[in-house]
Amino acid sequence: MFKGFLGEFKKFAMRGNVIDMAVGIIIGAAFGKIVDSMVKDVIMPPIGLLLGKVDFTNLFFVLKEGAVAAPYLSLDAAQKAGAVTLNIGLFVNALISFLIVAFAVFILIKAINELQAKMDKKEKADAAKAAPTTKTCPYCCSEIPLKAVRCPNCTSELKE
Repeated sequence: MFKGFLGEFKKFAMRGNVIDMAVGIIIGAAFGKIVDSMVKDVIMPPIGLLLGKVDFTNLFFVLKEGAVAAPYLSLDAAQKAGAVTLNIGLFVNALISFLIVAFAVFILIKAINELQAKMDKKEKADAAKAAPTTKTCPYCCSEIPLKAVRCPNCTSELKE
């Protein structure tokens, strides 16, 4: 019984779409880390500098003080003191990361749609080329041009 289950699972796991999905998830996770780093390390520092040297990772509001009284110099210090915080800076970072990922996915989908449209157009052109250009004469059964109104072989008039 277990051997049959294992064989069935192996058959399922080796199908192309399952492997493709796994590769997509792995690449997506890596891409997410790259985007997070880009937002945290490249985009937010200049924005913070422009807004008066604000470190967005430490932009938070204390809702309830912890064991150690406020003020807290960093979000980490507030969390270690047990304070309840509203983490605006982390939310802004996550929002910007989401927008970048959404934009990248949009560009990818747009490229796929354009490629699909080109492929559909090529398939339609191939189908048009493959359309019949001849017909059979009902009287002598010879191949004649599709637009012919009289058979060149038996000279019969052809009805439309």
